[in-house]
Amino acid sequence: MGMMSAAEQYKILAENTVEIIVEEEFKKKLEISVAENKPLRCKLGIDPSAPDLHLGHAVVLHKLRQFQDLGHHIIIILGDFTGRIGDPTGRSETRKQLTEEEVLANARTYREQIFLILDPDRTEMVFNSEWLAKLNFADVIQLASTITVARMMEREDFTRRYQENTAISIHEFFYPLMQGYDSIAIRADIEFGATEQKFNLLMGRHLQREYGHEPQVAFTMPILVGTDGVQKMSKSLGNYIGITEPPDQIYGKAMSISDDAMPEYFSLATTLPSTEVNSILDALKNEKIHPRDAKMRLAREIVSLYHGSQAAKDAEEQFKQVFQQKGMPSEMPSFEFTAPANIIKVMVDAGLTSSKSEARRLIEQNGVKIDGETVGSIDLELTDQVEQVIQVGKRKFARIKIT
Repeated sequence: MGMMSAAEQYKILAENTVEIIVEEEFKKKLEISVAENKPLRCKLGIDPSAPDLHLGHAVVLHKLRQFQDLGHHIIIILGDFTGRIGDPTGRSETRKQLTEEEVLANARTYREQIFLILDPDRTEMVFNSEWLAKLNFADVIQLASTITVARMMEREDFTRRYQENTAISIHEFFYPLMQGYDSIAIRADIEFGATEQKFNLLMGRHLQREYGHEPQVAFTMPILVGTDGVQKMSKSLGNYIGITEPPDQIYGKAMSISDDAMPEYFSLATTLPSTEVNSILDALKNEKIHPRDAKMRLAREIVSLYHGSQAAKDAEEQFKQVFQQKGMPSEMPSFEFTAPANIIKVMVDAGLTSSKSEARRLIEQNGVKIDGETVGSIDLELTDQVEQVIQVGKRKFARIKIT
């Protein structure tokens, strides 16, 4: 395989991580891997609880790609079995269990999106029902016997819910056990997760020891802040950039982030070498480059990752036309509606918002315009039989015709 030296690999792979548990163990695994010309088995478990991936999800996937490019074996575990329970991490109440149909539908979308970052020819994808569904009740009892209730209650979310007298279902205790058992089933050397996943990652180490395996090394990855610059990126909060969104929307959203968030986005949302990122950030700090120009570079890099360099160039030209020249996009989708058409329904049906509640919120925040005029009421009925342009926020446009 002709691997790079262990020291050189460590320097690359340790960048942009929060914690490596345990660092010395990781260095040793790399040394053995190089000496034996044997790839490390790198695990990422994903519960397909929602169908779309955003830049926050992509942070760990880009780290996996680094491992992949250095010759290591990537195993993506699609949690069709664990997904039916739902990860209790960060939850204030028991999560609604997904049906098998919902899980499998989301899993299909995840497979397509993951390969926008990982090389499909060098990625193994498995469903954890392959081994978890085969466990009998005696196996489950043995698994549960390896951990105490006191240890489970060390989890911050379980402790908080217990103190607040909020229900904790017994099946939720099995989630970290099942995630840990995944590491046994595939004999993982490395497992990845966000910082909030640390308890689950350590459970994998614990169970591997209990079952006589060498414990995996846990990589905790940083959580990308959303476009609001305050809370973590989340579709439910509306502060996300989806990796399959159209190029102009990705570009526009990237341009909307705060100047303070740029260093984090350059480091975590692009694949630029750290030396180049540091050079850009130094130029910003020393006022050798305007923040707008740096942000345009950032937006181009992000669009290029998922749509290619030409799409990034086109998106930039579109952005300049719309925002710097105060024009309208040269192209936008067109829709027809029968009068009277309620503004909320029009926005949702035209794909300008994902839900009626989001449409109401944007109107109430004066974020919706028709032909340049701010929409002032969520009860607006459109009746004029002329073509109009609806603008939602700064980046979404649609032509509508009322018939």
